[in-house]
Amino acid sequence: MCRGGLLLGAGLVCLPVFSTLPANSLQAASAAAALSRESFVAEAVALSGPAVVTLETRRTVRSSGISGLPQGLAMDRLFQHFFGQSGRVSPRSRIERGQGSGVIFSTTGLVLTNAHVVEKTDQLMVGLPDGRRVPARVVGQDAITDLAVVQLDGQGPWPTAPLGDSDQLRVGDWAIAVGNPFGLENTVTLGIISNLNRNVSQLGISGKRLDLIQTDAAINPGNSGGPLLNAQGYVVGINTLIRSGPGAGLGFAIPINRARTIAKQLVNRGWASHPMVGIGLSSVPSSRSGTPYSAGAVIRSVVPGGPAAVAGLKVDDVIVSVKGQPIYGPADVVTAIDQHGVGQPLSLELVRGNNQIELIVTPVELKAMQAY
Repeated sequence: MCRGGLLLGAGLVCLPVFSTLPANSLQAASAAAALSRESFVAEAVALSGPAVVTLETRRTVRSSGISGLPQGLAMDRLFQHFFGQSGRVSPRSRIERGQGSGVIFSTTGLVLTNAHVVEKTDQLMVGLPDGRRVPARVVGQDAITDLAVVQLDGQGPWPTAPLGDSDQLRVGDWAIAVGNPFGLENTVTLGIISNLNRNVSQLGISGKRLDLIQTDAAINPGNSGGPLLNAQGYVVGINTLIRSGPGAGLGFAIPINRARTIAKQLVNRGWASHPMVGIGLSSVPSSRSGTPYSAGAVIRSVVPGGPAAVAGLKVDDVIVSVKGQPIYGPADVVTAIDQHGVGQPLSLELVRGNNQIELIVTPVELKAMQAY
């Protein structure tokens, strides 16, 4: 049966029927077509890109006058006399220049970057995307988290990048890295969030206390200290390191929620607090999977005389909750202790053998732990 046909003379002739779209539907279709030609990356970078800066550093490196020897040995008078160098050896110095990235996060001209970018810097100059170059000074730096805050000199006005919420990130979310790799300003790369809560010890790095965002957005030398943006253009991380090599090309960023906390401490007092209890942790072995305590964090070492030892924690104890909150891995324990702070009793729920016990431990500052 032909629907919508026209009756012409004695027969029914079927002709195609053309419908007319409402004007608002045409407008919506036109807008969708326009949006499809635009890049959400461009919109994101337009929001935060003006606040991404280049940090140019200058530091003086001193070395002994005798090449190939440690400075302490070369400057030893007995050594100089024995080798006939007395009176003729003087320290040499050279200027070492470096470059990194950063992001302005405050209208007062505060810049967030990596500590290793500004470490031992004698002179610091910051370049803005609008062409301005202004001197700056380091407000504070924290080697443990590899974060630093820099203050721009001058009245501004300064462009700022909005800070997002790294706790809302999901694996597979878009990730946009912005920085100045190899001195190429305002370079933008796109990828995804490859994983979350990567402990820095998994990368073979010691002496740091970080759980990192992993991304496949290209991060190269010079990107250090630059922002990792989400699809909306908000800063969700501070790019800090790369793992290169065959089949690698992995980038890592410090979650902005952690960076925000450290930056506040650096601005307020010039240093960051790191509560410690004196334990080494690992994930629950897979052999324990299927037991009621397959999640948690296993204590692998206890610092003698430290807060954990005093409280009675032992090797092979499994921490299953802190302050009543469940623990799923070592990173959760570190985060809970960090958020709790120094000097206040902290309750830990442990599994020891087949028994579940609760102990109270009082975290101390990292500097105090170094005395043990």
